[in-house]
Amino acid sequence: MDTEIRIERVLPATIDRVYDAWTRADLLVQWYCPNPELELKVQADVRTGGTYVVEMGPHVVRGTYLEVAPPHRLVFSWKWDGTDDEPTRVEVELTEMLDGTRMLLSHTGFANAEDAANHRMGWDPEVRRLVELLNARQPDPAADRG
Repeated sequence: MDTEIRIERVLPATIDRVYDAWTRADLLVQWYCPNPELELKVQADVRTGGTYVVEMGPHVVRGTYLEVAPPHRLVFSWKWDGTDDEPTRVEVELTEMLDGTRMLLSHTGFANAEDAANHRMGWDPEVRRLVELLNARQPDPAADRG
């Protein structure tokens, strides 16, 4: 078993919409938890050196943004509260394509394969929820002008 996670998807949205979904707290609260039953709170200061806190019910993960290169790259540390584990590293690389945006998500630095597998079980439903958010009909700004 591997000690890192790599998830690659072509998402049904422009690169700007995908980047916003990764960096705007009002969008992150709609998908950034594997269990939709848990209350989700997100604080994010998205800039190099900025920090974030994600509360998924009783579970809290926090970290620091290590690289912020809109709309193509986002790198941040990942550490669960209440553990002695070393922080891991999440990299999100976005590439615009004709049919959407290619997202390559890498989560590395796990102490063992079991820890990586447990995180993979969290990322898979989160990515599904991200796709659902991006598939949702977007409001038409022209319709608001009447």
